[in-house]
Parts: sequence; C-alpha cells; structure tokens
Amino acid sequence: MSKLTDTYTLSNGVKIPQLGFGTWQVPASIAQRAVADALKAGYRHIDTAKAYHNEREVGLAIKASGLARSDVFVTTKLPAETKTYEGALKDFESSMQALDLDYVDLYLVHAPWPWAKAGTNYDQENREVWRAMEEIYQSGKAKAIGISNFGVHEMENVFADATVKPMVNQIRYFIGNTEPAVTKFAQDAGLLVEAYSPLATGRLIGNDRIQAIADQYGVTTAQLAIRFCLQNGVLPLPKASHLEHAQNNADVDGFVISDADMALLNSWQ
Repeated sequence: MSKLTDTYTLSNGVKIPQLGFGTWQVPASIAQRAVADALKAGYRHIDTAKAYHNEREVGLAIKASGLARSDVFVTTKLPAETKTYEGALKDFESSMQALDLDYVDLYLVHAPWPWAKAGTNYDQENREVWRAMEEIYQSGKAKAIGISNFGVHEMENVFADATVKPMVNQIRYFIGNTEPAVTKFAQDAGLLVEAYSPLATGRLIGNDRIQAIADQYGVTTAQLAIRFCLQNGVLPLPKASHLEHAQNNADVDGFVISDADMALLNSWQ
C-alpha cells in the first residue's frame, strides 16, 4: 500500500486518500495537464475550489483519465465571499456544472470570512452557510462537508447549531506553522485536519536546516515535509506543475521520521 491509496476515515465513515493533489495557484491553462499527470502518477485525491478558476479543467482531466468516478476523491470549496444560505446553494450548483460531475466527495467552506475582511466576525453568516452545507450533504451531492481556515472560535460557532458536524478543517500547515491550538481542537472534535501549502508554498525547499534533516533519511525536503504532516495525522495537499515533482512528492513510504526529529520539527521556529 502507499499513502496515495491508504485512507483516513472521516467521522461519517467516508474514506479519503491520505495524500492529495492540490491545485491552488495552478492556472486553468495547465490545470488539466497537471491533474492528468497526477492521476497517472497514482494520486486518487484531487483538491480544487471555485476560487481557483480551474474546476472545469479538473473535471475534464478526471473524465479523460479512464478511471471510475468512485476511484477519485474530489474536493471543491464554497468561495470565502459567499456568506448567505441562498448564495451557498447557488455557488455549489455552479461548481457542479463546472466540474461536470454527479457529486463531489468533499465540499468545504473556504474561509470563515471574505478574504478582504480576514479576521472579522461572520458568526451569524457562517451559521446560515452551514445550514446550506447540511442541505447539500443531505442531498447526496456532497459525500462529506467541512470547513477551511476556521479557528477555534469559528469552529465552536458552527458546532453550536450544527445538526451535521464538519468532518474536515483544511488549514495552512507546514513545518514551522502547525497551528497547534486549532489542530488539537479540530482533531479532538473528530475533524480530519488537512494541510494546504505543506511545503510553505515552496519556501521549505532549499532550507539548509531542513535539508540537513532530510539528508539523514536520504530524501528531499519536500518528501520530509509531506511525511511530517502524515506522521502528525494530518492530510497533506502538495501541488506540482510537473509529473516528476508530483511523483517525487508521493514517494514518502520508504522512511519514517524518528520521534526525536518529529519533536524537533514540531517545535520549529
């Protein structure tokens, strides 16, 4: 088995591949090829969002792959700016049309506030949006639902009224930025934590101190960073524009980071 096919099990019983392929900052012009390459490399978990403007290309790559729909786990996201019940339902339908799929495996609220107003309070709006998310889930068009970029307060707010609890919180997570309070709260509440930007948008690549640790295991800094997430029970979503990089990122089964090195990396400054 490999991390591309090994799965976590969400709180509702849905199985999700432990390593995903992210498409944030992958422009539509190359997204179809990049996703096609990822599927050829063995990835079975593709993460997109309406805000990435590449849902159509992701859907085309999945359809052209020859893989059964049930063999590919697909995530997309509700735009952060959408904070009404009606808007959430409308945006979900537009994502489904762009992807041209019968269902998505996971649908996330992209952020608890519009990006231009990050950090402001949208508690009431998020409860309205979550009501729509629950309706989408009950329709069967999303096999699981969750949140992204939600802190402890925002999670508590949604939990208070939820009849269906979020199953995932996707956050910015990498060596040196593990959001310990948010991660622990989410995991203790039964949510799977997903890591976007597990390579710190490339900033970990070429870091001499991290490379020195990676060298001890005969791996790349990217492989070390991805394995670090996995050993913390977090699902990494690295992105890659080239097949070689996608394959390299997935080659994380041949080594285990020691407890001492995990402790060091978890306290990284």
